[in-house]
Amino acid sequence: MKIVACNSNLPLAEKVAAELGMPLCNATVRRFADMEIFVEIHENVRGEDVFVIQSTCSPTNDNLMELLIMLDALRRGSARRITAVMPYFGYARQDRKSGPRTPISAKLVANILVEAGANRVLTMDLHAMQIQGFFDIPVDNLYAAPLFTRDIRGRMKLEGEPRLSYEAPPMDIPGGAHNLMIVSPDVGGVVRARQMAQRLNVDLAIIDKRRERAGVSEVMNVIGDVRGRYCILVDDIVDSGGSLCNAAEALMKHGAAAVEAYVTHGVLTGSAVSRVGQSPLGMLTLTDSIVATDAVRAATNIRQISTAALISQAMQAISDESSVSSLFD
Repeated sequence: MKIVACNSNLPLAEKVAAELGMPLCNATVRRFADMEIFVEIHENVRGEDVFVIQSTCSPTNDNLMELLIMLDALRRGSARRITAVMPYFGYARQDRKSGPRTPISAKLVANILVEAGANRVLTMDLHAMQIQGFFDIPVDNLYAAPLFTRDIRGRMKLEGEPRLSYEAPPMDIPGGAHNLMIVSPDVGGVVRARQMAQRLNVDLAIIDKRRERAGVSEVMNVIGDVRGRYCILVDDIVDSGGSLCNAAEALMKHGAAAVEAYVTHGVLTGSAVSRVGQSPLGMLTLTDSIVATDAVRAATNIRQISTAALISQAMQAISDESSVSSLFD
């Protein structure tokens, strides 16, 4: 196995390599004066099982091109198998025709990745599960839910539960752990939230909202009794933060004791960090699928947990031709 890192999330790539006990492949990804991307691999990869770690987050197009050019370089270097490890899969929100004469960009990106040389894809919490069907190669979609449930249990410090291997702010739930409630911020995320609620054996509530236009949402109703409950919003992506913060405000208006959020991918564009800081959210927990900005690191109510162990275990399973689905539990 060889691990190659592009530039979008080097800290995560280094953690994954450390988990696997091997160095990152010696490779260069740089720009010419006119910003063309140039890739050079300084090691022999002929016949190797190569994993390329690259989140296609902002700047999305630059990071996608880096990945495509790296895949082409490895294919031309006669790598035996190339796996694109994409902790965050950009363009996943464009998974269907949203109106007349609009693209399905997620399908286009899938086609380009295969054409560039990817033999399989490893990603996490795809925005829509049907994107796996856009590929004619194997796609392994990991879930952050096991990480989130372990973190929540560790923060609650339940009797008999294993302690977390990292420092985490304690979760003081009025009335005890049975007063916890998982909340889906929209109807589309109910399956994800229900799985979390089942893992924790707690109740589920749903936010019913109406989206007037892209990036703007209006909360209409809260389905479920949240009075006096410690509510945890669960979602896959937080972008502008508007929907999440509106949901938190709606829960507090309906009598929730406190609100937190667990979100896999912290895109956090524009003034999202300050919006989260001014919201009723006591804590927003993200994964490190997207590298934290300075604003995120400085925020008092935003934290990240690492996916390195999960991704490294999946990579090892792929390399060993063993089960990846065992990591879903």
